[in-house]
Amino acid sequence: MGSERLDSRRFFKALLVSAAFLLAVLVTMPLVGTAKLDLGRAFAGQSPDFELLVNLRLPRVLLAMLSGGALALAGALFQGLLRDALATPYTLGVSSGASLGAVVAICFGFSGVGQMPAVWVGAFLGAGAVLVLVLAIAGRVRRMSTFTLLLAGVAMNSMCGALIQFLHSMAGLAQSFSISRWLMGGIDAVDYWTLAGVALLVLPCGAVAMWRWRDWNLMAGGEEWAAARGVSVGGAVLTGYIAGSVLTGAVTAVTGPIGFVGLIVPHALRLWMGADHRVLLPCSFLLGAAFLALCDAVARVVLAPAELPVGVVTAILGGPFFIWLLRSRSRNVRI
Repeated sequence: MGSERLDSRRFFKALLVSAAFLLAVLVTMPLVGTAKLDLGRAFAGQSPDFELLVNLRLPRVLLAMLSGGALALAGALFQGLLRDALATPYTLGVSSGASLGAVVAICFGFSGVGQMPAVWVGAFLGAGAVLVLVLAIAGRVRRMSTFTLLLAGVAMNSMCGALIQFLHSMAGLAQSFSISRWLMGGIDAVDYWTLAGVALLVLPCGAVAMWRWRDWNLMAGGEEWAAARGVSVGGAVLTGYIAGSVLTGAVTAVTGPIGFVGLIVPHALRLWMGADHRVLLPCSFLLGAAFLALCDAVARVVLAPAELPVGVVTAILGGPFFIWLLRSRSRNVRI
C-alpha cells in the first residue's frame, strides 16, 4: 500500500509539474513576436492588438501545442508498442502518406474543400489511405503483431518516399519550392474551426492511448509476456497503431512533417520518470505541447522579420539535445 501511495504521489507530482509548465508556455508564448503587442488594448478589443492576439498568435500557439502533444504522445506510444527506442510518429508510414497526398495536391493543383486548402485535403486523404493499406497488409497474416505492422509500415514509408522524390523531380520551379517548404514542416495561424477539427481527432485518440496504459506497460516486455498476463495482443496492436496514426496524421496534414518531437520528448521523460506509461503518456502530451510551442516562438523571432520553418528549429535543437541525452545515459550505465 505504501508503494502504491508513493507511485500515485509521484504520478500526480509529475502531472502537476508538466501541466504547470504547459500553462506558463500558453500564457507567455502569445506575447512573443516581432510586432509589439499591447495587452491592455487587446483585452479592450482595440485594433490591431486584439486581432494580433486573438486571430494570429493565440491560434498559432494552440495549433503548436496540439501538434507537439500529439507527436510526443504518438512517439511514446510507438516506442513502447514496437519496443524500439528509435521509433517515432513517422515510423509506420502514415506521415509519409500525408506527405505524398500533399505533394500530389501541389503538383496537380487540386482545389480545396470549403475552407480547407487543397494541401490539407490531399494530406488527410494520403494519411488515411496509408493507414488502411498498412492495416490490410498486416492483417493478412494469421495474427497481427508489432513485427508485421512494422514491416508493412516501413514498406509503405519507402514507397511513399520514392513517389515523393519522383513527383518533386518532375515539378516546376514554383511547385518544387512549395513542396520543399511543406516538407520542412511549419506552424501557421489557423481559424478556430480548424483547431476544433484537429482537437476532435487528437483528444479522443490521446484519451484512448492513455486509458490503455497497462497494456502498453505489458507490451513493452514482449508480446508473449503480455499475452500470458491476459492482454489481447492483436487488439492492443490494432488499437495502438490506429491511435498513434490518427494522432500523427491529423497534425501532419495541417503542419507538414515536424521531426524530433516524438523522439526527444518521450526519451527525456523516460530519463526523468521511468518507463511507466501511466505517467509517460500524459506527461509526453503536455510537455510535447510546450516544447513545440517554444520551438515555434524561436522560429518566429530568431531571423525576424523572416520566419524559419519550425521543423528546422526542432531538428537544430533536437539533434544536439538527443546526443546529450545519449551521452548522459551512457555515463549512468557505466556508473
